[in-house]
Amino acid sequence: MTHRGLPIPPHFDPDKVGEVWKVPYEERAAEAEKWAKEHSIPPAATDGFKICLVAVDVQNTFCIPGFELFVGGRSGSGAVDDNRRLCEFIYRNLDVITQIAPTMDTHQAMQIFHAVFWVNDQGEHPAPFTLITQQDVEKGRWRFNSAIGHSLGIDEDYAQRHLVNYTRTLKEGGKYDLTVWPYHVMLGSIGHALVPAMEEVIFFHSIARCSQPDFQVKGNNPLTEHYSVLGPEVLEGPDGEPIAQKNVSFIERLLQFDAVLIAGQAKSHCVAWTIDDLLQDIYVRDERLAEKVYLLEDCTSPVVVPGVMDYTAEANAAFQRFADAGMHVVRSTDPIDSWPGVTL
Repeated sequence: MTHRGLPIPPHFDPDKVGEVWKVPYEERAAEAEKWAKEHSIPPAATDGFKICLVAVDVQNTFCIPGFELFVGGRSGSGAVDDNRRLCEFIYRNLDVITQIAPTMDTHQAMQIFHAVFWVNDQGEHPAPFTLITQQDVEKGRWRFNSAIGHSLGIDEDYAQRHLVNYTRTLKEGGKYDLTVWPYHVMLGSIGHALVPAMEEVIFFHSIARCSQPDFQVKGNNPLTEHYSVLGPEVLEGPDGEPIAQKNVSFIERLLQFDAVLIAGQAKSHCVAWTIDDLLQDIYVRDERLAEKVYLLEDCTSPVVVPGVMDYTAEANAAFQRFADAGMHVVRSTDPIDSWPGVTL
C-alpha cells in the first residue's frame, strides 16, 4: 500500500514544543479514540509490518532551552527543532508505528559524572564539563570524595581503584574521556520528565493504537556513565566483578520488529552509543539485521557547548559508520514507505 500520511491533529502546537506545560490526559485520550475512528487507525496488534520508534532521552533537561544540558547543536535550537519534526513524524505515521520506546536518562547527585563524586587536594569539586583521564586519576589531580563513600556503600580504597580501572577502560574501549556534567535529569525533577509535546504525542499514540509505550530507564548506577540505553560505559569493577549489565531483554525485543527507528538526544552521546551497542549485538547475530535500523537524522543533534566543546564531527562520523554498516540514515519528512526495506 502507499502510505500518504495522516493529518496532524489540531491540538498540536509546534510553537509550544520548546516549553513546559501540563498534558490534558483525559481530553487527549477522548480525542485519540475519536481520531482513530475517523481515520480508520487499527490497533497496533494488527500490524503486518511492525515498527518500533526508540525516542532517546527526549526529556526537559536536554530539550528545553535554559535547562541544564539543552542540546542546541550548532544552530542553537537543535533539540526544539528536532522534537517538532519528531512529533509531526509520529502524528503523520500514527497508523503504522507499532510501538514507541522512550528512554529516560535518570540520575541522582552522587554519580561518577557529577561534581560531588570528585575532589582535588584543596577539597574542590571539578567544574562542569571537566574531562578526567586515567592520568588525572593516577597523578591525584582528581580523586574520589570519601565523604560520600558511606552513602554509596563503598570505601575510599575501592573507589580509587575503581576510578583508575574505569578511566583506563574508557580509553582502551575508544570511549570519550569521563566528563563531569552539570547535575541533570535528577530523579523526580522537572528536568527528568519527558518534554510535554513528546509526552503528549506518545500518550496520544498509545490510546489511538492501543499500544503501551515501552519505557526504558537508564543511567542510575553511581559507578558508571550510561549513555546507551542498551548498556553502560563500563561493566566491570577493578577486581573483575560485574558492576552493571547490558539490557539484553530490550535488545531482544527490538530485534523482533521489522523496523527500528531511532531519534532523540544527543546525537553525539546517548543516541550514538545506543546505536553502536545495537550494532555490536547485531554483528554477533547476523550483520543483515543492520538493514532493519533507520536513523532519523533530522530528529537528533550533537552536544555543542559554545567555546567549550563541539561533538558535531564525532556525531557525523558515527552516523557515517552506521550507514556503512548497512543502517539507513533517513529524514522524517520522507514518506515512510519510500525508505528501503519498508513494506506497509
